[in-house]
Amino acid sequence: MNLTHLDEKDRPKMVDVSDKEDTTRVAVASGKITMSQVAYDMIVGEKSKKGPVLQTAVIAAILGTKKTSDLIPMCHPLMLTGVNVDVDEVPELPGFKLSVTAKLKGQTGVEMEALTGVSIGLLTIYDMAKAIDKSMVLSDIQLESKCGGKSGEFKRS
Repeated sequence: MNLTHLDEKDRPKMVDVSDKEDTTRVAVASGKITMSQVAYDMIVGEKSKKGPVLQTAVIAAILGTKKTSDLIPMCHPLMLTGVNVDVDEVPELPGFKLSVTAKLKGQTGVEMEALTGVSIGLLTIYDMAKAIDKSMVLSDIQLESKCGGKSGEFKRS
């Protein structure tokens, strides 16, 4: 299998998608952040001196999704039609699960956008709580599902 981001001389390139059909494409990604009980309680109780942690993480995840092509060299700038972010409390960790759904009608997929959004959202939680707990762990950042495009559907089992 050839890597699509290398040309015939093995030089990096951005894939040409100009001949591809526009299709509706949706990707869902998720990840977790695990932390101390003290940090978790501070976030859930909205006691952070830096402001509302989870609301800020949602905004950061949306921004990260939109800015993916500025961060990942071979990603195309995309006209996203929707970005949805969910943050779930996971007291047994303790921590949070953050999910991003990215959507567009276009010539290339949105998996990288969803994954970048998750990463930026989780990093924002870390940033806003690191004064309480520097040992937090980001984990399980993964694509949950995608649909649309030539490669069809994917759903993590």
